[in-house]
Amino acid sequence: MPEDRPKSGVTPHLTIRDGRCIEAIQFYSDAFGAREVSRQAEEDGPRLMHAALIINGDFVLMHDDFPEYRGGDPAPAPASAVFHLAVDDADAWWAQAVSAGAEVTMPLADQFWGDRYGHLKDPFGYTWSIGAPIKA
Repeated sequence: MPEDRPKSGVTPHLTIRDGRCIEAIQFYSDAFGAREVSRQAEEDGPRLMHAALIINGDFVLMHDDFPEYRGGDPAPAPASAVFHLAVDDADAWWAQAVSAGAEVTMPLADQFWGDRYGHLKDPFGYTWSIGAPIKA
């Protein structure tokens, strides 16, 4: 099987509004070290029909919004899920994401369940949590 698609499990597939998918790829690269695996542009314009990234070892798929394929209906609101990154160093991942422009919505802190954990919102309206076991 080609490396450009998930092979099992549940994979987020993000709709990026306002023709900003290329911008989102760059943000996820800067914020989370994403590696772009594939990209398919629309035939007659700048929007992306499909892009595949690998973030922290797992796929995230995305595409620009195409309201013409939904009968002109607006895209669903993006704030209905939290994408969790289980990482080795929450502080380092956090600093990288904030430096890239992520907005802090729940500060990174030691939590009662034993993780250093917090929430960020990306420039495209999606919420990401970052967590790692508290270092002894």
